[in-house]
Amino acid sequence: MSELGQWLLTAPIWAIGIVIYLGMLIAAFAGAKLRKRFVDSDAERSHNEEGYVVSSVMGLLALLVGFTFALAIDRYDTRRAVVLQEANAIGTTYLRTQLLDEPHRTRLSRLLIAYTQNRVELARKQVGADQEVRLATSDAMIVELWQATVAAFPSIETRPFSGSYLTTMNEMIDMDAARQQSRRSHVPMEVFVLLVVYQMIAAGVLGYVLVGRRGRTTASLLLILFGGSLLLVIDIDRPNSGGIVETQKPMELLLEMMRQNPAGSFDRVARTATPRPEQ
Repeated sequence: MSELGQWLLTAPIWAIGIVIYLGMLIAAFAGAKLRKRFVDSDAERSHNEEGYVVSSVMGLLALLVGFTFALAIDRYDTRRAVVLQEANAIGTTYLRTQLLDEPHRTRLSRLLIAYTQNRVELARKQVGADQEVRLATSDAMIVELWQATVAAFPSIETRPFSGSYLTTMNEMIDMDAARQQSRRSHVPMEVFVLLVVYQMIAAGVLGYVLVGRRGRTTASLLLILFGGSLLLVIDIDRPNSGGIVETQKPMELLLEMMRQNPAGSFDRVARTATPRPEQ
């Protein structure tokens, strides 16, 4: 089961589509062959009964696809929300870092910029060795960020914002675990297996019941629609590959802001302010 899940996460969508449609085509062809074999024993069955069979099978398949689609959309929305939350946490930490004294301000600011850059690149990597390297780099940067925070804390311990600075730094670190968990959260593989198996059964039923040119055309359209729906669900459930991926725009905008406003740039007002003449 784990090998199947890994394949669904890494294989190209077109390859998965070929497997699914080929399986449905074989199932429909097998159903048509069974129809021809047992045509004598099925001669008394009415057209209405066949319609009831098709309606029942397609109705249950639509229910299963809709249920799986809702699960995938829920996880996709969670991943998008976590990206925005992490961008807000890093941005708040970066702004509060500008209140630190040197050299802590410059050191932590550079670490935050590098950390954000790595997070953006990590989100673009597909499952594999490159992603593991980026993930290990992210973990190492988190340790380095906290070490730099520990080194800077004695200089801000007596200041009013020291507690809030530690809080935002902790929130930023916690968001790393939240994003990792959101990426590991997928539609249960058992649900996908059940859906694929039932879709193959439905294809066999359509091939058995729908005969003639009109029936084959109807069966083909139904199989194309339900196969496309299944591929859409699989695509949505993949966090960083395929046609539908979580947007990294909040993180990219944050990275651009930090690069445009490096450590010390927020002191321009204080440096250019004209001192009042002594009375």
